[in-house]
Amino acid sequence: MGSFINQPEFATTVEVITPSDTISSATKLGGVVLYVGTAGDVKVIIQNKTAAGGGPPTANDAVTFKNVGNGCFLPVICDYVIATGTGATNILSIK
Repeated sequence: MGSFINQPEFATTVEVITPSDTISSATKLGGVVLYVGTAGDVKVIIQNKTAAGGGPPTANDAVTFKNVGNGCFLPVICDYVIATGTGATNILSIK
């Protein structure tokens, strides 16, 4: 993770993720990498994504990573994990 600006060389925080369709400051993950414990699709909004026109992101700005395997890291920096479209479970945020 040291390749990213303002990120430590190693993870210092790990939390269980509950995907949510609510996009707000309360559900924003603040730029994390994901660990997927049980395989499935993972729908995310990447860090600092804005909607067309410059506003806050919406579910339309999300991308779906298909068939992420058991025990895999998803090496993109995410701000949100969207519930609709995410079938993977046992997801951890790592920062």
